[in-house]
Amino acid sequence: MKIAMIGSGYVGLVSGACFADFGHDVVCVDKDESKIARLNDNIMPIFEPGLATLVRKNVEANRLKFSTSLKEGIKGADAIFIAVGTPSRRGDGHADLSFVYAVAEEIGEYMDDKSVIVTKSTVPVGTGDEVERIIRDIRPDAKFAVVSNPEFLREGAAIGDFKRPDRIVIGTEVKWAQKVMHAIYRPLFLNESPILFTSRKSAELIKYAANAFLATKITFINEMADLCEKVGANVQDVSRGIGLDNRIGPKFLHAGPGYGGSCFPKDTLALLKTAQDYESPVRIVEAVVQANDLRKRAMGRKVIAALDGDVRGKKIGILGLTFKPNTDDMRDAPSITIVQTLQDAGAIICAHDPEGMEEASHIMPDIQMCEDPYLAIKDAEAVVIITEWDAYRALQLDRVKQEMSGDALIDLRNIYSKDEAEKAGFRYFAIGRV
Repeated sequence: MKIAMIGSGYVGLVSGACFADFGHDVVCVDKDESKIARLNDNIMPIFEPGLATLVRKNVEANRLKFSTSLKEGIKGADAIFIAVGTPSRRGDGHADLSFVYAVAEEIGEYMDDKSVIVTKSTVPVGTGDEVERIIRDIRPDAKFAVVSNPEFLREGAAIGDFKRPDRIVIGTEVKWAQKVMHAIYRPLFLNESPILFTSRKSAELIKYAANAFLATKITFINEMADLCEKVGANVQDVSRGIGLDNRIGPKFLHAGPGYGGSCFPKDTLALLKTAQDYESPVRIVEAVVQANDLRKRAMGRKVIAALDGDVRGKKIGILGLTFKPNTDDMRDAPSITIVQTLQDAGAIICAHDPEGMEEASHIMPDIQMCEDPYLAIKDAEAVVIITEWDAYRALQLDRVKQEMSGDALIDLRNIYSKDEAEKAGFRYFAIGRV
């Protein structure tokens, strides 16, 4: 089948490459000429393991193309996917749907008489209705269907998530559109991946509800970690003890400095705004958003407390800047707030991240970026592990201690044990463990 993917960012590029790998003919469209030029040279705009290889393979097989022309890209397409950004709108926290609606107008102008338009972008409930209205106003006689097909891709594991999904959610009650979507996802259906057909509004809400629930699990275990520190318990034991309950499950129960990234912060906020618009409070999600915001600054204060409440003029080495490993994404990363808290208190920051330093330098231009983790910690009073990159799981702790001028190791991801850290001469501070 021929697929047009409008938007060549994280979701659009990964989805388009994977669809092409299934054997479909895919055109990824983006108005950013420099991005398309780089993609045609097999230069990825994002870091995602395996993506460059997958793109190159399917470009060489002539199944994947890139274009700046929406008109040409959607010509003859069996399905047109909208995969543009929906960032939080400045001022009120609502999802900014201007890119989605602008694409809908162009689709209405150039699409064939029979088309399936698929919203892949994360959008609030009711967005599909507005997309349909926009297109219908432009093409009142055309036969088309607007379908919701939310993505559930984890950054750093997106290709595997796309090809081996927990579920595929398709929101439409239009039978012929269901057949088109079934044909597109046929390779996964043959692998017995569950395909859930729902109403369009249900599919739109499923995405937000899923992310809000996962954000709630993270926030819950973080608060349990705080309690563990007060009462002398071990949050890792608590996490395992509750995670072995099949009704709860072990995933997203790892205590840390708070959630970040491109999804959880903006999606929980957008869900809150939708709930407010419909006068249906979601107080649990409200508490999650507030608790997560407070936690990031609290982690900065935890570092300050480890240095006896005074970091003015002291060098602190930061290991890990991205919101999670295996990505270069800095959006709402806990490191941003933690570093700002430390700088506000007068600390001097040197940082290392395997993939995120270029992006981080735009957000935090006044910190020193180091090409090697041992350079970041040289002469530091304290080392803070913020992101659990594999590169930090096997640090030579004896060498780390020798390079430092101080002795504080603040492990915000619990990747080391207290015994091994203290054996190397550290004062060790973890999350939810004493």
